[in-house]
Amino acid sequence: MSEVIQAPSVRRVVVLGAGTMGQGIAQVTAQAGYVTHLYDVDAARIGRAIESIKQATDRLVQKGKMLNEARSELIGALVPTPDLAQACKDVDLVIESAPEQMELKVGLLREVKALAPERAILGTNTSSLSITEIGTRTAAAARTIGLHFFNPPPVMELLEVVRGLGTDEGVVATSLAIAKRIGKTPIVVNDMPGFATSRLGVVIGAEAMRMLESGVASAEDIDRAMELGYRHPMGPLKLTDLVGLDVRLMILEHLHREIGEQFRPPAILRQMVRAGRLGKKSGEGFYRWTESGPVPIAHKR
Repeated sequence: MSEVIQAPSVRRVVVLGAGTMGQGIAQVTAQAGYVTHLYDVDAARIGRAIESIKQATDRLVQKGKMLNEARSELIGALVPTPDLAQACKDVDLVIESAPEQMELKVGLLREVKALAPERAILGTNTSSLSITEIGTRTAAAARTIGLHFFNPPPVMELLEVVRGLGTDEGVVATSLAIAKRIGKTPIVVNDMPGFATSRLGVVIGAEAMRMLESGVASAEDIDRAMELGYRHPMGPLKLTDLVGLDVRLMILEHLHREIGEQFRPPAILRQMVRAGRLGKKSGEGFYRWTESGPVPIAHKR
């Protein structure tokens, strides 16, 4: 990396992946005034993501939580870009938000490295994969950093900034400044399996699943225990539905390999993923998801 780009010089952002997280990240960066190119291998998905952003921000205007002028500026800053080379032209910050698979993320960031300027920061929205490995395998360790957003990105305040073994400290400093500009409170963690948040979050979630398996209580009451007893804004099973059971399974499998037995995925999680019950995105997980919100369902022991 020839020179670390400074936060005030960051103008153009590319979000790679127009799924739930990519869509939310693009909304956040566009709202902060960055020209935000949204890329996905599926051009139709880009269109659907931008339409969802329009609908979500329209509701905010209707509720008086966003000015119409601010919404217009946000929408104007979003650029659907189905061509990767065009997306990466003159980019300052890349935020990769592909599915949680090492080979997929490495392959995509290798392509980006060949297309983007040398100054561009290569951020990855992984929740558990090694930043050091991604940076090493893309031969861009100095400018590779973890930018772990939380679902939904426009609402959740935290941004986990993950420093790989070879990440330039200037990239860390620039990432912290960007985090504050987009309205997030950042924490810096070193590149260890599960970082800080995923490691803690999946332990609670996995134990809640085991409790459900063994009949300790219903999913609704397990969640209520954490919401009312520990003031968690959302119980661990409801949160798993929101994150995606398939995503939680991948994280647990990774941490089981890297750290040990305490992260072995519960049998109920594997069964539900095999059945296609992935949570909110599939319509059913530990809850049934309707237009009015999650509805408790009975789970067989």
